[in-house]
Amino acid sequence: MQQSEVVAVRKNSDGDIVELQLDSGSVVDYKTAQAMVKNKEIKNLNVFRGRDGDEHLRSNADGDPSNNLDNLPTF
Repeated sequence: MQQSEVVAVRKNSDGDIVELQLDSGSVVDYKTAQAMVKNKEIKNLNVFRGRDGDEHLRSNADGDPSNNLDNLPTF
């Protein structure tokens, strides 16, 4: 199975990521992206449970801040 990669993000007025654009050009909402990560359909991301008890997405730690979700281009 070919894994997708996130290339850009869309944020709401609070600065929270609400949609992710994949290298295929498709756009998925945050919850769909979480499910895709759990199904290993998106690479270089993981789902974790935050202090607020909710699940969140984050980039896999690789020491390169440029590919962190918050630092990706917006669309």
